[in-house]
Amino acid sequence: MASDAAMNDLFNRPEGADSGGKPTRHGGRARSPRPPVGAGRKALEGLAPSGGPDTYSASDIEVLEGLEPVRRRPGMYVGGTDEHALHHLVAEILDNAMDEAVAGHAGRIELDLGVGNTVTVTDNGRGIPVDPHPKFGNRSALEVILTTLHSGGKFGGKVYETAGGLHGVGLSVVNALSAQLTVEVARNRKLWRQTFAQGQPTSALEAAGPAPNRRGTTIRFSPDEAIFGPHARFSPGRLFRMARSKAYLFRGVEIRWSCATELIGERDETPAEATLHFPGGLADFLKATLSSRKVLTEAFAGQARLNGEGRAEWAMTWPVDQNAYLSTYCNTVPTPQGGTHENGLRAAILKGLKAHAERINNRQAGRIIADDLFGGACVMLSVFIKDPQFQGQTKEKLVTAGAQKWVETAVRDHFEHWLAADPEAARIVLEHAIERADDRLRRKEDRQTRRKTATRRLRLPGKLADCTRNTSQGTEIFLVEGDSAGGSAKQGRRRETQAVLPLRGKILNVASATRDKLKANQELRDLTEALGCATGSACRVADLRYEKVIIMTDADVDGAHIAALLMTFFFREMSELVENGHIYLALPPLYRLTQGARTAYARDDDHKAELLETVFRGKGRVDISRFKGLGEMPPRQLKETTMDPAARTLLRITLPPATDAPDSPASSEAARLVETLMGRKPEGRFAYIQEHATLVETDI
Repeated sequence: MASDAAMNDLFNRPEGADSGGKPTRHGGRARSPRPPVGAGRKALEGLAPSGGPDTYSASDIEVLEGLEPVRRRPGMYVGGTDEHALHHLVAEILDNAMDEAVAGHAGRIELDLGVGNTVTVTDNGRGIPVDPHPKFGNRSALEVILTTLHSGGKFGGKVYETAGGLHGVGLSVVNALSAQLTVEVARNRKLWRQTFAQGQPTSALEAAGPAPNRRGTTIRFSPDEAIFGPHARFSPGRLFRMARSKAYLFRGVEIRWSCATELIGERDETPAEATLHFPGGLADFLKATLSSRKVLTEAFAGQARLNGEGRAEWAMTWPVDQNAYLSTYCNTVPTPQGGTHENGLRAAILKGLKAHAERINNRQAGRIIADDLFGGACVMLSVFIKDPQFQGQTKEKLVTAGAQKWVETAVRDHFEHWLAADPEAARIVLEHAIERADDRLRRKEDRQTRRKTATRRLRLPGKLADCTRNTSQGTEIFLVEGDSAGGSAKQGRRRETQAVLPLRGKILNVASATRDKLKANQELRDLTEALGCATGSACRVADLRYEKVIIMTDADVDGAHIAALLMTFFFREMSELVENGHIYLALPPLYRLTQGARTAYARDDDHKAELLETVFRGKGRVDISRFKGLGEMPPRQLKETTMDPAARTLLRITLPPATDAPDSPASSEAARLVETLMGRKPEGRFAYIQEHATLVETDI
């Protein structure tokens, strides 16, 4: 087998043949002979390298010892060599200090960013042990922890009940990736010091004098430019936010932040010094971050034990602007990719809200999913559990299997009590979730509609009298009420550029209707198909088939109501058409005044009085006829009064001007007014009528 010929003979031998090529039999089946004892060892000896340029032998296998693996492959331990990885070094040291605080042995942590890209973290905990390690005789436990991977006091659970440092690599990794690192330990009224460079000791552990009023650990380091590059610099703002989040996560700790003033830019609002202590925990954090923003309800916040496995703390609310975030932590370690604890929170909130909706007999909650609740919410979740399991050394995702059930059980009970205790907040949250669910389903339907229409010819409603021009430029569509008015409009239109779509009576009020009713309404479906630009977030002005969309209803109260319903539909479902000035309101006449050969049309009673005082003043008897509707107008009169571009009057629908308040743009003011007048809450309309009743003149 040492030669290529022998190897080829082995792989090309017929099945069931021995080395001489003769078949063998055993129980009716071909069987290869058993190799002699020692053949495996001889085969390995026969595969010894021949010394060629393409050889690959045992001598090519490297065994990395100590901290060399960290320097060779930093991405495996800190996620790379970019800015995120650089700041992860500080997070590792800060997590160790926080573990001391959570364990109840430290009440103060200091974080200092100094010149020379140097970071110092100090705690007043127990201090790293400095006595000789029993396995390493002449080496202290301090040196072992700093120079040996997977060493520390957090494996057995005796020293720390819960901890963020689990793998015993954090401090040693920071040491390996630092150009210089100095550690000072105050224990038993003595101060000890040792220095390191690139993971190797540069001095022995030495006594630095008495420390009668001091205890704890101080780590001072600067990252190695050979690893992170010559331009790598710590960000004061990022480190300050990191320290602040730790203070929020454990309400019993005080973190003192300091930074050299020359490191803070002119536009950087990071303070040079600050004391961070928040007795209210996450509730304080949420209150501080949302201090200048409006919220739908007070925050749902609390804390609870996790079935004897730890504890959880949470805070969440729903801002009006829906600029949301979701931050989760385990043992004060950020988990930006979420995990099982986040899944438990999402399940608790969703199931709790659906249970509340079932109690009040609200069937619309059935279509809500967790994303509808969390998509527009500001959420904070922090859990402390024993022996958590993370995905990877950077601990960005929690994968502890039991955490989901623990968090769901603890939070759901509190959430249901919160909803029951505050019915108004419960109503607001439920309506908010239903609205987001409706919007999500509408977007899904619009995407499906776009995919379908891309593969088939556009289907237009049968009652649409379309114009003959192929392009939208110069074209317009008239939306009229009823087939009678539609018949007159079709006869009086200009066929090349004017289209007519009759609508049957009053359309659906989209401001108070459910998503299912909108989908089932044939009039709105016909209107959407005729315009061709879709609805909701899928609405595209570029796909509009007409340059002008003209609402042409009767000049009476019913006509005004239908026009208001159509404008509500366009504002809610095709807002871009309103913003871009494509929606118009026709002004058909209400009266026809005739005196001999002279004829004039009046839009309303005031206009009629004006014509009688001016055009027909003192010239004899005037015949006045009132139109009951557009359907009773002869096509010729409808054309010359309302449809002829040379003689008609159109009102363009626009948004009201923005107010002086910076958070109240024009669209927000319009949305508020539409919701008040057309929404689901009758008490809003009643209050509006009471407020503006004195401004209305009535004629009884």
